[in-house]
Amino acid sequence: MAAARILVVDDDPAILNLIVRFLSQKNYEMESAADGKSAWATFQSFKPDLVILDVNLPDILGYALCAQMQEHQDVYILMLTSRTDASDKIRGFSQGADDYLTKPFDILELEYRVGAILRRQRIAPAAQNNSDSLDFANLVIDPVRRQVKVSSEEVHLTALEFDLLYFLAKNANKVWRRSELIQEVWGYDYVGDQRVVDVHIGQIRRKLESTPHKQATIKTVRGVGYVFDVQADDEV
Repeated sequence: MAAARILVVDDDPAILNLIVRFLSQKNYEMESAADGKSAWATFQSFKPDLVILDVNLPDILGYALCAQMQEHQDVYILMLTSRTDASDKIRGFSQGADDYLTKPFDILELEYRVGAILRRQRIAPAAQNNSDSLDFANLVIDPVRRQVKVSSEEVHLTALEFDLLYFLAKNANKVWRRSELIQEVWGYDYVGDQRVVDVHIGQIRRKLESTPHKQATIKTVRGVGYVFDVQADDEV
């Protein structure tokens, strides 16, 4: 299996060099950038599997760059920040970030998070034939092409949004708690704010419901969690 490609974007040379040197020793293929302009150019040519992205860059906020990258290519993004406010994390997640680390961080924890994200990437495309495609009325979820279509119209989801929707749809009509979804989809015991699940569910709903043929299938079970309901049309 080819080595995963990781792009590190941070304007602090000490942090940038530490991450690049450390992950290079773990046999990842690495590229780096210190500002948004060079990061975007490298992103387009390097086509990384994962971007480790600082929030505060000299020429652009990492949030905006995260959204720009997600619009261009399905890519996993781990954001780094010195900000500790929960609203900043929610903002990052709403722009398509998959995970969040607050500076200063343990380099071993960074390695653990990187490995967990990339394991999700290897698991999701494992389907080998069209029989693995999930069809629900006018909604089709194809894990091979990583495509979602509503009435034949493609709906663009970020990598994590796709993984979350596919997992819920594959386990239709089962109610999942937020903690269970984090364990199953994120792939490890996430110690941050569990509202990250709410943010991603909200993004998926917004995108599915923005199509001409509205498709709302993820229902809220108040006080419990979420369910992909193939029966009802309204939220529980």
